[in-house]
Amino acid sequence: MGSCDHVSEEALATLTCQRLGHRDGNVLVGGLGMGFTLGAALAAWSARSSIIVAELVPKVVTWAGGPLAHIFRDHLADPRLTIEIGDVHNVIGASTDRFDAILLDVDNGPDGMIRPENERIYCNWGLRSAHGALKPGGMLAIWSAYPAEEFGPKLEDVGFEVEEVRVPAFTGSEREFHHIWFAQRVR
Repeated sequence: MGSCDHVSEEALATLTCQRLGHRDGNVLVGGLGMGFTLGAALAAWSARSSIIVAELVPKVVTWAGGPLAHIFRDHLADPRLTIEIGDVHNVIGASTDRFDAILLDVDNGPDGMIRPENERIYCNWGLRSAHGALKPGGMLAIWSAYPAEEFGPKLEDVGFEVEEVRVPAFTGSEREFHHIWFAQRVR
């Protein structure tokens, strides 16, 4: 995690909301991090929306209200926000037709590179769980620091309509990119 530049983390939320075409809904954010995706989600979705952040590490939430409060500003006090301490995988698995959007930035990309257990989010049955947790027309958006050519077809195999977008890794970048997969539940 870093606070120097966060263009792609914010794009995860803003581009998802734009693609959905409506600003109301139930949004799940996987991982609190330094709050950049959360801040963008709060700005993108309306006052009638609800945003749940599933954060695995309780200390991250403590930091958000303490030494990182200057970065989080008033986001944690937003009445639309609920923070659930736990694995986003479990929140997804316990949900059916619940979310308009699921925003995942829980590792460096669509695998378990940092935490091997994250592989279960990106495997076939994990992606099927995400598909089922979305409302029809809902969007799963996954952030990655690197391209993964095999991931788009994996999402399609589960029944998603997929778009992959490259976004600048940092402001003004013309050579380094991050990747976001937008996977829409069409049935």
